[in-house]
Amino acid sequence: MDAIELLLTRQSTPRLVAPAPNEQQLTTILNAAMRVPDHAGLSPWEFIVATDDGLDKLADAFVDATRGEGAEEAVLSKVANMTKRAPMMIIVVAKVTEHPKVPPLEQQLAAGCACMAMQQAAFAQGLGGIWRTGSLAFNRHLHQSLGLGLQDQIVGFLYLGTPAVEAQSKPLKSFENFVRYL
Repeated sequence: MDAIELLLTRQSTPRLVAPAPNEQQLTTILNAAMRVPDHAGLSPWEFIVATDDGLDKLADAFVDATRGEGAEEAVLSKVANMTKRAPMMIIVVAKVTEHPKVPPLEQQLAAGCACMAMQQAAFAQGLGGIWRTGSLAFNRHLHQSLGLGLQDQIVGFLYLGTPAVEAQSKPLKSFENFVRYL
């Protein structure tokens, strides 16, 4: 698959099963993340990889964080199953630091670019992935349980695995209504 084909055919894969990316595939995925635009070379990110028992620990952290906000049992049950959507999850965290030329938003965008690069690297290797956020990305209880600082922000939960079914290719959306020329 060449780069243009990847960019024009990449899509999210919500139904994922084992196997998860193997060690070599994961190395490629993480190396792709390290190649994204990074003003001043800050590397403003952290990648927390969860598989197997790590997914169970993460499910417990999700439930505890949601319970801490007073959620009802039905919501807690749903949250407990979120980590079972794929055999691997990478939590992408923007690790913002004070810098005179690189504002926090730019650092968060760089971490978001890393998330997209990882999803594309997975897709290019025949794997599937879906980038999700949701309220847990902003839940301070979860941030604390993951050892994140006050300035840190989860920018995505990247679910990775093998596509459960071959997804129908989505039609290319037209860009005409989203562009203005000066």
